[in-house]
Amino acid sequence: MLEIRQRIGSARIRCVQLGLLALLAVVTASCAKQQSGAALPALKVDSARMTVVGLSSGAYMATQAHVAYSDRFMGAGLVAGGPYGCAGGKLEQALGPCMKAMPAPPDVKALVESANARASRGEIASLSNLAHSHVYALHGKKDATVAEAVSRASATFYEMLRDSAPELAAFGVTWDGDRDFAHLLPLAASGDACDKSETPFLGKCGFDAAGAIFAALYGAPQHAATEASGELRQFDQNTYRQKGVDTYLADSGYVYVPRACVEGKPCGVMVAFHGCQQNAESVGEAFVRDGGFNRWADVYDVAVLYPQTHASLAPLNPKACWDWWGYSGADYDTRNSAQLRWLMRALDALGGKAG
Repeated sequence: MLEIRQRIGSARIRCVQLGLLALLAVVTASCAKQQSGAALPALKVDSARMTVVGLSSGAYMATQAHVAYSDRFMGAGLVAGGPYGCAGGKLEQALGPCMKAMPAPPDVKALVESANARASRGEIASLSNLAHSHVYALHGKKDATVAEAVSRASATFYEMLRDSAPELAAFGVTWDGDRDFAHLLPLAASGDACDKSETPFLGKCGFDAAGAIFAALYGAPQHAATEASGELRQFDQNTYRQKGVDTYLADSGYVYVPRACVEGKPCGVMVAFHGCQQNAESVGEAFVRDGGFNRWADVYDVAVLYPQTHASLAPLNPKACWDWWGYSGADYDTRNSAQLRWLMRALDALGGKAG
């Protein structure tokens, strides 16, 4: 009889424990929902210090943002991405010439001509804005996902634009393609194997890509980066959607705000686009916390905006890639792009208004 009572007592305790755990889960989910429903903080943004960076599909997206809105961005850091307009709205073109350089690499001359025509029609900003810009293109020799010729074409695209107009003579383009790493974002002292392209696509390679990108786009640092000391915040991405327009973005995004920016110092903004399968729904906060950008953001007084995509089957985007082939509409790489217009609204809210 005593044994039965002990078992009943243990069962009741277990039920209470399970109830408390369930309640804790509900409270945690509620808090997360409240946090993700927050708006972007209003900062004192120096609109002349806004840049874009990205890995893989994020690099394509960074290029699209940089070219379409060169009047707002003064630089781009591109890791394993190809030239602007490469896919031409066709998935087969994206998967062939624009990733594998098969059956041939991208026709950069034709892409430059197309970009000039688009600028003359007002579909993208005037390319003369690139005169005060800088591009840093990075590619790993062990990258088996994006061919080196494709990444090299991204730098060549900008070089051909620079060389085609005397007013663009000061436009800086840096190609960095002699490092041994796979299809990932290389880190200096943490991460997974550098020679394997595996989730979360952050590799311990003895090379700090984030630091190199910051130096290329903002100049040499005044001191070395240590641990990030600012605030990583979630925000509601739906707040910045245009009514009736699907951007195919996740409900929540992230922004990293250095302490100096929180305290009211004028700060730049870097938009960091994750790669395919590197969004928060796939890898948690690995990219937004461990990619290396936050600690350098403290050094340069630059807030980092981390927009987030989500996977979908209709349209077909199972790996949560950024739209660089047209799944969000025919204007995906112009100033009328659903995702880029969302980005402009988010930047305006952050304080980086044009002009």
